[in-house]
Amino acid sequence: MKAQIFTEIQKYETIIVHRHVRPDPDAYGSQGGLVEIIKESFPEKRVYAVGQEEASLNYMKRLDDISDEVYENALVIVCDTANEERICDRRYRSGEKLIKIDHHPNEDPYGDIVWVDTSASSTSEMIYEFYLTFKDRGLVLSDEAARLLFAGIVGDTGRFIYPSTTDKTFAYAGELIHYNFSRPELFNEMYDLDINVVKLKGYILQNFELLANGAASVTMKKELLAEYDVKPSDASLLVSELGSIKGIKAWVFFIEEEDQIRVRLRSKGPIINVLARKYNGGGHPLASGASVYSWDEAQNVVKDLIELCK
Repeated sequence: MKAQIFTEIQKYETIIVHRHVRPDPDAYGSQGGLVEIIKESFPEKRVYAVGQEEASLNYMKRLDDISDEVYENALVIVCDTANEERICDRRYRSGEKLIKIDHHPNEDPYGDIVWVDTSASSTSEMIYEFYLTFKDRGLVLSDEAARLLFAGIVGDTGRFIYPSTTDKTFAYAGELIHYNFSRPELFNEMYDLDINVVKLKGYILQNFELLANGAASVTMKKELLAEYDVKPSDASLLVSELGSIKGIKAWVFFIEEEDQIRVRLRSKGPIINVLARKYNGGGHPLASGASVYSWDEAQNVVKDLIELCK
């Protein structure tokens, strides 16, 4: 698959890279890192990173605003997006060929070429491996690409503490830090929190609900988010906060948005992506997301999580 992808990148003059809605550092890192590698390696090509910008990730990369006509005869690559419905910018089908690069379980194998590696810690790790595979055939990794890929790996491994972190992950990160970018500056951007988000963190730690069988839940309705002046995306940054509490096996955050309730699932053992798929979602065995559309449905998620932890 990597060889096929490299051949297609060589062939096309216009390449457009997408990622998933509500992006995280790995989405931006893999998307932006791939774009920077292609630009540096093939300066004559037109290469774009598209999608709705997430303001909290502007420090990583600003995205391109392109017209529909640019998609004509273009190669489209989607990074870090398991399900077709979660691809940001619905024009992804407007190109001539579509490639999927992802590390989530391949429940939705869309695209003409599909490269999925569930053993990878992140899609950013896969993009770096792609560079290593073809660096002797012309691929170039710039300092900016290294910064983006390192940020993506750090974000999706929780600073190298999640079980998805492997020997390969550490080896790749060790190589990336030799490029010219400031890790302290990057970490400050990634992990500094606004004071209102810190206060919401305090609320979560004081008000989470400890359930039976080692399950736990946090409910954040629109009124609460308004009280703390935080966006749903800010609240989602805090989903890992219960991971250090002894006795909790798996937990769920319910974050109310305008048209749905976001379900953020995390686990220290029980496999939760099956539960996520039951509720319009999916993801990794220990980190998944879903959507429900009423608080009664949210209670069903809680009941299923309790049973799962049993």
